[in-house]
Amino acid sequence: AGAAAEARFISSTKGKGLFATKNIRKGETVFVERPVVSSQFLWNALYNYRACDHCLRALETAEENAQRLLGKSSLVLPHPEQCSIRTDLHQQCPRCQVTYCSAECRQAAWEQYHQVLCLGPARDDPTHPLNKLQEAWRNMHYPPETSSIMLMARMVATVKQAKDKEWWIKAFSQFCSKTANEEEEIVHKLLGDKFKGQLELLRLLFTEALYDEHLSRWFTPEGFRSLFALVGTNGQGIGTSSLSQWVHACDALDLPMPQREELDAFIDQLYKDIEKESGEFLNCEGSGLYVLQSCCNHSCIPNAETSFPENNFLLHLTALEDIEAGEEICISYLDCCQRERSRHSRHKILRENYLFTCSCPKCLAQADDADVTSDEEEEGEGETDDAELEDEMTDV
Repeated sequence: AGAAAEARFISSTKGKGLFATKNIRKGETVFVERPVVSSQFLWNALYNYRACDHCLRALETAEENAQRLLGKSSLVLPHPEQCSIRTDLHQQCPRCQVTYCSAECRQAAWEQYHQVLCLGPARDDPTHPLNKLQEAWRNMHYPPETSSIMLMARMVATVKQAKDKEWWIKAFSQFCSKTANEEEEIVHKLLGDKFKGQLELLRLLFTEALYDEHLSRWFTPEGFRSLFALVGTNGQGIGTSSLSQWVHACDALDLPMPQREELDAFIDQLYKDIEKESGEFLNCEGSGLYVLQSCCNHSCIPNAETSFPENNFLLHLTALEDIEAGEEICISYLDCCQRERSRHSRHKILRENYLFTCSCPKCLAQADDADVTSDEEEEGEGETDDAELEDEMTDV
């Protein structure tokens, strides 16, 4: 079957967009895409959110997942047969012991980037250049996380290992790039106010750990900043959770009414208790670079949305409305609450986080609205932080 969507160049200001090549029905999957490269966030991994080192599939059973998030090892989940985690298939790298969900993922990682990045017995050595790089990154980028230096490390390692290096360099170069000024803004957004010196420190550590003459440009101050901005602009949050998989499976069970009500009440209470204990950090989280998804422009009234229903890095783009052949497919970079706010507030969030001014039909229709936020919005103004954006990006 031919693809239902293709990327097309729109204009020098908008760059690329994604367009339907045939009529797509509401609820249909437009495409399923695997990332060119992806990586779990470093704090997320440190806090024992166990995920496959390659595809980010959650590795804990739903029960283990719930026990950890609740801080309660005695919890028993009903319907354990609805958990999809196959611990019998898990494998470790024999050299450095990172864990994969399957032999396939272990092999894929080894073939693409892990030969360069495998720490072997130096896994716990704080003086190893890669460990120094990760430690420096964690000290600059606290949760809620929006990116990872390891995504960039995997890009370098992929090119280093590749027989056809030019093919990969070209693959990475097709991601949207920004002007030098915009790159400054993105780096500033990712690293905060102390960023100038931090970026240089990261570059030196990155060079010590990974330098390669084929990619010498990536290690120069300008090239490193561009790489950083590329990941900051195009990185798509990925969220996986064995608990949410189990909940979806339980929702689909055909149960008699009293049992259905009892199960629903149990799940509702479980989520309330987990929120008290772990807040909003429910998922294994990371980010990836997706060629097609990165071409999707934003709209405040999106006709499609991304999700990760397979509990790994496979991104599903699903139509929220009927989409006609030739129509642009847009997703929203804002969560539901943010989309309901005034045009002025939406523009402020998009400008600060994504560096563009939205001209979707909703924004154009509201163009004559006063450029002020309402009082209650003013109060909420400071709260639209990366956590909300990240949350939206990684909904599973």
